[in-house]
Amino acid sequence: QVQLVESGGRLAQAGGSLRLSCTASGRIFTMYAMGWFRQAPGLEREFVAAISRSGTRTYYADSVQGRFTISRDTQSTVNLQMNSLKPEDTAVYYCGARLTYGATTYFTNTADYNDWGQGTQVTVSS
Repeated sequence: QVQLVESGGRLAQAGGSLRLSCTASGRIFTMYAMGWFRQAPGLEREFVAAISRSGTRTYYADSVQGRFTISRDTQSTVNLQMNSLKPEDTAVYYCGARLTYGATTYFTNTADYNDWGQGTQVTVSS
């Protein structure tokens, strides 16, 4: 099991930028594929972005493609750079971790992830 703590969420203006971070502890970080998901009030948690263990493969939801960038370092952090923010990006953002032996595998479904952080609130005003 890995413990995840998200940070960086806050109130932002439409068109602005935010950088979310997720710090992992407890297990070997490089054994985990990572992902970002979000959940708006009254809606299900939805996929945002994913990155493989190696960091060489990434995948994005259509709604954020070209605006968001997921990255990871070799220590314990995965980041989500969010540019050109829109009011519809408002949600609680969650970081997920999935233990995998596949270095280039990423996961896009919530059911694929074993561990989650507590979430960080992002609010985008128009």
